[in-house]
Amino acid sequence: MARFLVQNAASHRIDEIFRYTLNQSGAEQAEIYIIGLFDAFAKVESHEILSRPIPAAFGVDGFFFRYKRHFVYWRYLSNGDIGIVTILHQSMHQIERLKDDFGL
Repeated sequence: MARFLVQNAASHRIDEIFRYTLNQSGAEQAEIYIIGLFDAFAKVESHEILSRPIPAAFGVDGFFFRYKRHFVYWRYLSNGDIGIVTILHQSMHQIERLKDDFGL
């Protein structure tokens, strides 16, 4: 059974999402959003969350799914685990941020 590993860029984004939600909606909503996000990560392997391949135009290998107002980008790691690479808000310029977070 594969595990999911939150990589550095994704960890940074989770912190940003928590702080933003905390400031906008309060601690309870921030916790609910982050818990839901981690629940979604856990459902990737079982396909309870529908993921799609990242379009070739992005120039990176991996998959993505939508969680509320964010896109979660992930890939299989060499050991078979799932690496959560980054999480981008729907309003962000996806291609450039994605290349940065994938290390390209």
